[in-house]
Amino acid sequence: MIEIKNLTKYYGTGEARFKVLDGISVRIEAGESIVLLGASGSGKSTFLNVISGLETLDEGSVAYDGKRLETMSEKELTAFRRDHTAFIFQQYYLLPHLNVEKNVKMGADLDHNKDFLPLLEAVGLAEKRKKFPAELSGGEQQRVAIARALAKHPKVLFLDEPTGALDEKTGRLVLDYILQLQAKQGFTMIMVTHNANIAETADRILRMNSGKIVSDTLNPRKKTAYEIGW
Repeated sequence: MIEIKNLTKYYGTGEARFKVLDGISVRIEAGESIVLLGASGSGKSTFLNVISGLETLDEGSVAYDGKRLETMSEKELTAFRRDHTAFIFQQYYLLPHLNVEKNVKMGADLDHNKDFLPLLEAVGLAEKRKKFPAELSGGEQQRVAIARALAKHPKVLFLDEPTGALDEKTGRLVLDYILQLQAKQGFTMIMVTHNANIAETADRILRMNSGKIVSDTLNPRKKTAYEIGW
């Protein structure tokens, strides 16, 4: 369970200081899938970065099963992120000197996962496993990043526009695989997206505006990646 209380975050200093997150309090149960919606600048990505431990908070608390991130040292935060979380961002962050297989193996090694090659097949890259990032399209690089994150068997998966660089056919395929794996493994999933249709695949939909959660809605029926609009 993730317990977030009065979460507040500022950017800037002096007269230029402004509040990006404004006293957010919300609880996310273990195994839930959450989609964050909101206009650009509403604070979605900052919220994701803070609750994942990538950025520090200024006020409030974020606790995972009672363990508060704001009390952890940098070393403890690094260990927490390594052992409990995985990230899929808009940017791919692949290592250019490693081929596809070795980039994914990096994630797998963090969980001593020897059976990661089926992930490459699932995201449609089995035949390109010896290619390097520079030899791939943007959509293919994103699929490598997705396979790398899933290969470490995270307890919590954070996603920031994971299908933004993918065409509809590939986007549905990849989203479907992520959803199936989440249902099978039971990890918590928190996703930022501009595609409001994707919210129909989640357990809950959080809408943000001006650094606040303005609505928290349970999804009456979760749809598959092939049932939603695109």
